[in-house]
Amino acid sequence: MTNTQIAAPLAAALAARGYENLTAVQQAVLNTDALGRDLLVSAQTGSGKTVAFGIAAAPELLADGDTLPDDTPPLALAIAPTRELALQVAAELGWLYASTGARIATCVGGMDYRTERRALARGAHIVVGTPGRLRDHIERGALDLSALRVAVLDEADEMLDLGFREDLEAILQAAPESRRTLMFSATVPGAIEKLARDFQRDSLRIAAMGEARQHGDIAYRALSIAVRDRENAIFNLLRYYEARTAIVFCKTRANVSHLLARMGNRGFRVVALSGELSQQERTHALQALRDGRARVCIATDVAARGIDLPGLELVIHADLPTNYETLLHRSGRTGRAGAKGVSALIVTPADYKKAQRLLQGAKVVAEWGKAPSAEEVSARDDVRMLDHPALTTALDDMTIAQDLLARVGPEQVAAAFVQLWREGRPPPEELTDSAPMSEAAPRAPREFGRSVWFTLSVGHTGRAEARWLLPKICEAGQITRDSIGAIRIREDETFVQIAVAEAHRFGDLVEIEPELLMRRLNGVPSLDRPSGPRPSAPRGPKPGGKPYAKSPARASEDGAELGFAKREFPKRDGARKDVPKKDGAKSPRKYAGKSAETPQQEFGETFGARFGDKPFPKPRKSAVAADEAPAKGWTPDDSDAPRKKARWSAEEKAAKSRKDAPARDGKPFVAKGKPRAGAKPAGTKPAGGKPESRGPAPRRGSGGNAAPRRPKARS
Repeated sequence: MTNTQIAAPLAAALAARGYENLTAVQQAVLNTDALGRDLLVSAQTGSGKTVAFGIAAAPELLADGDTLPDDTPPLALAIAPTRELALQVAAELGWLYASTGARIATCVGGMDYRTERRALARGAHIVVGTPGRLRDHIERGALDLSALRVAVLDEADEMLDLGFREDLEAILQAAPESRRTLMFSATVPGAIEKLARDFQRDSLRIAAMGEARQHGDIAYRALSIAVRDRENAIFNLLRYYEARTAIVFCKTRANVSHLLARMGNRGFRVVALSGELSQQERTHALQALRDGRARVCIATDVAARGIDLPGLELVIHADLPTNYETLLHRSGRTGRAGAKGVSALIVTPADYKKAQRLLQGAKVVAEWGKAPSAEEVSARDDVRMLDHPALTTALDDMTIAQDLLARVGPEQVAAAFVQLWREGRPPPEELTDSAPMSEAAPRAPREFGRSVWFTLSVGHTGRAEARWLLPKICEAGQITRDSIGAIRIREDETFVQIAVAEAHRFGDLVEIEPELLMRRLNGVPSLDRPSGPRPSAPRGPKPGGKPYAKSPARASEDGAELGFAKREFPKRDGARKDVPKKDGAKSPRKYAGKSAETPQQEFGETFGARFGDKPFPKPRKSAVAADEAPAKGWTPDDSDAPRKKARWSAEEKAAKSRKDAPARDGKPFVAKGKPRAGAKPAGTKPAGGKPESRGPAPRRGSGGNAAPRRPKARS
């Protein structure tokens, strides 16, 4: 290719790569008015944006010649939202700047920090990374942006959606103001425009492709399916298209794991990409897709952001995206660089309106229809089998083929070929036959045929519901549900349509339940609803049933009894008027007429005034002196008298093993156990000079010299 505006080393790299013509976005950044200016570029995913900002930054990076200078801090910085996209950008810039001697370093989360730090210390001309890791290196002093000439923000809208605005501001503030800032994004919402105003100077807005042509190489299909057919529809889609590589988007990691297990059991060669995987696992999954060992990738939005898979022909939205920008980003994985692709939305009845809003916001038109059925998948398989290149390619040695025909015959060879073809593919799934949701409209009433109308003596005021009445009517007439047509509930009555063949079972009047009558009508009733809001009168009990209200009914002003009662609650901010307050009590309640003689009682009065009539628990008797007992409403006894801890004198301790131990409180001291025969009195020394052992100390409360236990206070 020849383009005088592209630096010679880059032009040679593009020619060696097979580039014959530049894409729209690549040509736009080379225009005369874009040279040397800050750029805000919007272009569809897969339009060659990485090469575009690579050739756009060349004038600043190669200002001194065709090779980059040595011993210089980083000259260019590229920021991407995800690890995979950052590594992909580094790989693209690697072959593009290979002949310039450029050293490229990556700084992404999930990788070894020390390895990245050593790469930066050795010197890097271009640094590619994710916002969080780049900011970490800057704050630790490992990344010096003082000589930065160009800063590139790839997928800027996604970085803002992921909450990286603060990191981006910190990174750009660390770079010199004379730098050139290039922002690339698939969409340019208001947040991107504000970021451009803050960190760009007189930026040039470039829309590489008009809205009308956006994703023109992608065919959008919206498939209406029943909820229970969601997974089967995905399986049939994959089988119908037989794409070289397909990607299925899910909303959460749990959905990714669930669908991965289901598809693995079906025999699909599938891998997963989600945030819970390590960087090594993610790299192996992407490599399996590129090598052809796997053909289906199940991923979340963040995990698959910006990845470029070869031969990606099919994108399936198992869960609808949250906004139309995400829809465009997902779909942009296919239809790249002029290739064709299909983006299929799985739409359940509950998601129909949301799908319409997403398509309208993205300004794309989708073809509505059903998911491929099992018959359609099988028919498509047969067509691919008949068009298989092996049937038209001659072997170098036809001897084995002739021997095979002579041995089993041509029919058996053909049957074996068909069987081997079908064995290597998962079988298609049967789907529920449902009408396309694009034709969704209020369903017309079914043709019920000749019928007779009945009226029931219950309506909305009696809490009547169709699911409550239907089994009762069937039981009363011994009929099935098919014999009952429309059920129209009105304020005070309900109209029921019964088939003519079964109407005789009800006669002119039948009692379904006590106080619930069903009467035959002559002709068709007026089914128009009365105008105006429904009366807000309280509903009574069902006929023959228990009343709904559990509280006693109260009478209205005109004497009519209503089905519920209003509970009366006492006032909290004061006490009853007939009891006077005294001595500053908060509320009379239980202690009306009494003064607060103890802090406990005063708190009890306040507690009772606030939270009910129940008084605070009575103070313990042991805490009240005996002379104050009558004022407290109880009579003291011996157990309530103040007790003191027992103290034995030296004489009592010395004589405690003798029978003549002194008495205390009128009771003689009784030693534990009986004295041994020939025992010497306590306190005497034996011949050896050591005092005689007096045995183990008595246990507490066992009758020895332990202090008596204090009685437990009664409350």
